[in-house]
Amino acid sequence: MKKAWQELTTANVAALGGELGIYQIADEKEHVLRIGFAGGRSLFGLRGELLKALEEYRDRRTLFRVEINCQYMSRYEELLMVHMADHGSLPAGNAFEGNRKIGRLSIG
Repeated sequence: MKKAWQELTTANVAALGGELGIYQIADEKEHVLRIGFAGGRSLFGLRGELLKALEEYRDRRTLFRVEINCQYMSRYEELLMVHMADHGSLPAGNAFEGNRKIGRLSIG
């Protein structure tokens, strides 16, 4: 994802719509902490998911960026694969994904 980072604040999250899509949360040095998605069962879409993240990361300065995408699950899995290929592991906030089968990217 190449979008610009924004600070994870109540005002910035409130400006989001209720669309489906994916998001990344990062620390102040732009190291990705979690990759997530707002799907059909997400209350208030991206805004709702990031309001939850705002509560979870309230004790530290964090950044976020979003991508509106109706194919959110495919894009979510793609971002997990890219992160795994680049860093050798999933973001700390996605540790629960360890049992999930994640494809591998290869240079062909």
